[in-house]
Amino acid sequence: MKFESQSLTAKFIDPSGQTVNQPIEIRTHPITGRTCRITFSRIREKEAGTESLPQPPPDAGKASDCPFCRPRVFSKTPQLHPDLEPDGRMVQGDSLLFPNLFPYGSYSAVSLFSDEHFVEIGKASVASYADSFINSGCYLKRVLNHDPRAVYTAITQNHLPSAGGSLVHPHLQINADPVPGNHHRFLLQRADDFYQQKGNYLFSSYLNHEKTAGSRYIGATGSWEWMAAFAPEGFFEIWGILPEITSFQQVSAADWQDLAEGVINTQRFYRSICRNGYNLGLLAVETSASCLELRVVMVVRSNYAPWVRSDFTGYEVMLGDMATFVAPEQTAEWSRSFF
Repeated sequence: MKFESQSLTAKFIDPSGQTVNQPIEIRTHPITGRTCRITFSRIREKEAGTESLPQPPPDAGKASDCPFCRPRVFSKTPQLHPDLEPDGRMVQGDSLLFPNLFPYGSYSAVSLFSDEHFVEIGKASVASYADSFINSGCYLKRVLNHDPRAVYTAITQNHLPSAGGSLVHPHLQINADPVPGNHHRFLLQRADDFYQQKGNYLFSSYLNHEKTAGSRYIGATGSWEWMAAFAPEGFFEIWGILPEITSFQQVSAADWQDLAEGVINTQRFYRSICRNGYNLGLLAVETSASCLELRVVMVVRSNYAPWVRSDFTGYEVMLGDMATFVAPEQTAEWSRSFF
């Protein structure tokens, strides 16, 4: 596993007539082999909408129109097939889980955190996230028992429209399919090959390197270990790894609680730098032979605020290189106090 970086310099004459040398660092992702660019000079730009935390979205106060708020949730959302849940919806504490009305796959569901219509980033309770994660894990276990082919599973979150969220009512998306996503397919192959060659788990080896290096390691919440990604593919990208656990069915209630704590800690960090939107993703391949450990990834998205530019430019869309402004070592330093 190689942690490679290259330093470049852009040399030009600035408007004052001075010769300027601006550094750029290109890092190669040790897992995927993809490159990212850290353009340090852009950190000095005043990015619109980040001087302070933006105001809540306009529909934050419109609970009366929200299909996820009670009592409308029981008439406006679909019900699970009786083979999965005779009562139509799964309940865990304050969390309510039901099918996605606009599914992305064979077993696509939504897990609400609670009946609270809008929760600002970093303000949710750990218990609400733990309940929603546990509900999601139970659903995926039932799906696998019902359809053993649906082994490619995911738990994701889109917080606010800038991150792809269609409703502000906080929720997770859950998916299980017999067809792998691109990341499922690549990461499973990479993890299995690594285990065959080295006799070690891929993400555990990555974690051991980062804990030894120290500069990107953030901290732990229970068994989950947190770090800033070496070669980020999103802004302020943070990983949580659960070493040697390769299935959602192996995750205990305490593990889900510890994950929830780390997610809220990361949200609090994002809030401290005046960001209000983010994505979360947690993938698993539910086969006995899988060596792909559980890893949650969180990335900031462009703020949901008027006239804020997208976080994806021509570099990301057309070249396939993420261009971010802050070194992962700085991200780790800024976020450690929240853990």
